[in-house]
Amino acid sequence: MAYPTPELRIEGEGLPLLFLHGNGADHQMMYEFDIGFDLIGGWQRIHLDLPGFGQTDPLPEPGGLADLAAWVDAVTQDVIGDQPFAVIGTSLGGLLAQDLVVRRKAQCVGLALLVPVIFPDKAQRTIPQGIQPVVDQDLLDSLSAEEREWFTQLVTIQTEPTWIRFEHLVIPGLKAVDPNASARLNAQYTLDPLPCDQLADFDRPVLIVAGRQDWVVGYTDQWTLAQRLPHATFGLIDGAGHMAQLEEPRIVFELVRDWASRVQALLR
Repeated sequence: MAYPTPELRIEGEGLPLLFLHGNGADHQMMYEFDIGFDLIGGWQRIHLDLPGFGQTDPLPEPGGLADLAAWVDAVTQDVIGDQPFAVIGTSLGGLLAQDLVVRRKAQCVGLALLVPVIFPDKAQRTIPQGIQPVVDQDLLDSLSAEEREWFTQLVTIQTEPTWIRFEHLVIPGLKAVDPNASARLNAQYTLDPLPCDQLADFDRPVLIVAGRQDWVVGYTDQWTLAQRLPHATFGLIDGAGHMAQLEEPRIVFELVRDWASRVQALLR
């Protein structure tokens, strides 16, 4: 397929590791992990902006989720080729990562999913009820109406430390979204068949991180997927929602680092 050239940021040398960010963000959302992987060593980190987000041009019409998944696969072929690689994705990026592994099971040596979308259809998701956010009202009062809406829709722990990370890592992507590309994606937000139904025979190291207070994708569906996978670690973080990597970054990175070590051990 003809597709827009991705905006890429490639760091380090070693096993290719593809980062896939969430809906409405850009590669900066996940770039916070880069220093940690640099310290681990042995990884070539490939950060990209998805089409219509950040600095990558939108997909041509129709531009739905299936087109986006095909674009990720095509970019992987262009940038990584046929060599072994691992992939880490958050939210929408987690769904795209699952799809990519389905397409490239023999080539992919590790899959990490942070608060991943399992079911694109929101009606199919199991969402915990009665979640009460942790709110710093003085902080919320200090934000613009637009900032407050973005922050409170996505973040459960609405405190200053989380806001500082959100402002630095997420807000730039939200401001750069192409609204037409986003509308086309959201209007055709389906994959058939679902990647989660095709992963049971993936026998490489998997990490799935979920937030117990995640009101966007929940945690039950993620646990169900983890049970299907023979080498999956499941981390459920209390006191974190859909922005778990911003709300509890230390815990999330420790889980990611353990996963990274298991992938590297597999290749020794």
